[in-house]
Amino acid sequence: MASAVVNRGGCRIMKSVSAVLGTRFYAKVATGTDIVSAAPNVSLQKARTWDEGLASKFSTTPLKDIFKDKKVVIFGLPGAYTGVCSNKHVPPYKENIDKFKAKGIDSVICVAINDPYTMNAWAEKLQAKEAIEFYGDFDGSFHKSLELVTDLSGALLGTRSERWSAYVVDGKVKALNVEEAPSDVKVSGADTILGQI
Repeated sequence: MASAVVNRGGCRIMKSVSAVLGTRFYAKVATGTDIVSAAPNVSLQKARTWDEGLASKFSTTPLKDIFKDKKVVIFGLPGAYTGVCSNKHVPPYKENIDKFKAKGIDSVICVAINDPYTMNAWAEKLQAKEAIEFYGDFDGSFHKSLELVTDLSGALLGTRSERWSAYVVDGKVKALNVEEAPSDVKVSGADTILGQI
């Protein structure tokens, strides 16, 4: 299936479709949304080892600490260690980190419905931890709040994140791209978001 962004009332959202592996819904978040207000009281978990988690008393990072007074590129994907995520989605963000920094981006963030320990091991395997900040959304509360979840039970993954990307300035979404199918990297890749900054 092709990915297509639809403009509705000035908001960039995706068509609702039924994919082979999951059912699609309209995202709550759109261009202009304050991402912190859209996901109130939600925190993410910075990628770390179990020992680091224990030492920090399993601390989490509030969204305001991630987005306030910053220019952020964030991309979500179905899961750590999955094929498309590992081979096609993360590497171009890592390879283009200097271009993002040259455009004034404070941080490039990868988030998935995984625990922070899995995200940490995966980031290290991809050798991407120095370039990209990885966060776990262990219970899916971030993605559920934004209505960016999909059911990938057909691939034995359960509830997972859509494949998406956003350019966020001081918490406000300036650009949002959501793939039509979780196997696509057509609108959520590094090149697309670089062109939107």
